[in-house]
Amino acid sequence: MKLLVIGSGGREHALAWHLSKLSGMQRIFVAPGNAGTAREAEVMNIHITEPEALADFAEKEGIHLTVVGPEAPLAAGVVNIFRARGLKIFGPTREAAQLESSKDFAKRFMVRHRIPTADFASFTDSAAAHAFVDKQGAPIVVKADGLAAGKGVVVAMTLDEAHNAIDDMLSGNKAGAGNQGARRVVIEEFLEGEEASFIVMVDGKNVLPLASSQDHKRIGDGDTGPNTGGMGAYSPAPVVTPAIHAKTMREIILPTVRGMAADGLPYTGFLYAGLMIGKDGSVKTVEFNCRMGDPETQPILMRLKSNLLTLLEHAVAGKLDQIDAEWDRRVALGVVLAAANYPNTPRLGDVVSGLPDENEDVHVFHAGTQTLDGKILTSGGRVLCVTALGDNVKQAQKHAYDALVGIHFDGMQYRHDIGHRATSR
Repeated sequence: MKLLVIGSGGREHALAWHLSKLSGMQRIFVAPGNAGTAREAEVMNIHITEPEALADFAEKEGIHLTVVGPEAPLAAGVVNIFRARGLKIFGPTREAAQLESSKDFAKRFMVRHRIPTADFASFTDSAAAHAFVDKQGAPIVVKADGLAAGKGVVVAMTLDEAHNAIDDMLSGNKAGAGNQGARRVVIEEFLEGEEASFIVMVDGKNVLPLASSQDHKRIGDGDTGPNTGGMGAYSPAPVVTPAIHAKTMREIILPTVRGMAADGLPYTGFLYAGLMIGKDGSVKTVEFNCRMGDPETQPILMRLKSNLLTLLEHAVAGKLDQIDAEWDRRVALGVVLAAANYPNTPRLGDVVSGLPDENEDVHVFHAGTQTLDGKILTSGGRVLCVTALGDNVKQAQKHAYDALVGIHFDGMQYRHDIGHRATSR
């Protein structure tokens, strides 16, 4: 049996790694993959990224099922193309993926279907956006409307920060900010509380929740500095209590799936709801992603004991109501090692050395790496995610940090406190 994973990051490495452990698997192709996926047994990188060419490859190779990792191929309509050819693929269509590819679409959808979220306003006019911020005051959140690889959000604690963010996003200076044509910013009220990641699988109607997790967005220890795509994560997240889990399913996830179907955009694929959990037990939606999170996927899949392919097959067949996922009772925690100058202008091409021996409890997932002349080089902002299991958060934390001690590349930076919210409880 042959499978195809689309993407090149740590999330895709984790997906390929988990699928490659299955017996009877002939080959896992990753398009385009990275230096880490190239090192996995039964995994092969293919240097194809264009959606039509990927569909050609799937047809030629007789791919049993394709799973889409990142957001860009979804927004480009890769699912539409595969389905039009009768190829099995797990992910939302281009139209349904607007939940992530347009923050304005997502906010209007949530208001229309009464899904709890922050108050907001959208602007294409710079002067109007600046005037709105002056009226509302700080702290306030400014988001680029289009795909921004997890970096199109500025939590502005001062008015100057908010005004600078507006100028960057509406001028196109922010990487990935805005789609082609008129640029737009979404400005939201600042929500207080604790964030968590709530990821589910959806087959158009039925929902299968995955293990809870918590990401660390800020670059620096103590949640300081600019937002990034994520500097580490752990699973499960203690803040997602059984009551919060039930509330999230009842007030956010199920209304979203039903609302998309009612709007003529039935949703299939991974659905990620970023939550803000208030001290009073309230839950609001910070954002939607139409994929698994990165780096949340790495610890989540370290804990998954079920056969991932079986889950995917049930999802594609519209039968998620007939299966449950089984989880390792232990905690998994991943620490991201980032390139010099990340998140602004990450330096590429530094040699990566000292990768540790891996076992069932420790795995190094690659994100921004490539192989050149037998050497592993940095090729992106987030380079590696060192992920480990432990009986509790502190033990998983110790195992992960012990495993990264020997790793080196010039300018390497990482947080020293991944999991601190859980250990402080």
